[in-house]
Amino acid sequence: MGTFSAMNLHSGLREYTLTSALKDSRFPPMTRDELPRLFCSVSLLTNFEDVCDYLDWEVGVHGIRIEFINEKGSKRTATYLPEVAKEQGWDHIQTIDSLLRKGGYKAPITNEFRKTIKLTRYRSEKMTLSYAEYLAHRQHHHFQNGIGHPLPPYNHYS
Repeated sequence: MGTFSAMNLHSGLREYTLTSALKDSRFPPMTRDELPRLFCSVSLLTNFEDVCDYLDWEVGVHGIRIEFINEKGSKRTATYLPEVAKEQGWDHIQTIDSLLRKGGYKAPITNEFRKTIKLTRYRSEKMTLSYAEYLAHRQHHHFQNGIGHPLPPYNHYS
C-alpha cells in the first residue's frame, strides 16, 4: 500500500502502517500474536522519469507506474515496485500486462495498446525492520532520553 501524493512522512507512515496492518481488504487484520514474526518494509520512491517507450526500463532496477485509458474511456493507473517483476520472474511484457490487469483493464491486450501506455520509471530505497529490531530501537531511544524505565508493549494506538 502506498501513495504517489505528497504527504507528511511521519503521519503518512503511521496512516499507511495502520491501514495495511488492520484495514487492507485483501487480508485479515494483523493480530497481536503475529507481532513477533512481523517485518515491516518501507520503500521511498526516487528518480522519477517519464519515458517514451513502454519497454524503456530495467527489470529489478526500476519500478514502473503506468497510465492508460481503459475500454470504458477512463484514465487508470497502476504500479509495481522494482522488486516485483524480478521476484515473479516476469519479463517486460508480462509485467506490463499484469499491471494493466491490476489497473482494471479487461479487454484483450495488444502490442498496439501497449504502445499507448504512458510509463514512468523510478527507483526505490527500501528499508526493512523486524518487530524485535523495532522494540530494541524504541527501548534504546527511550533510555537515551533519560526516562529510565521500560516502554510498555506497543499497541496500534501508540
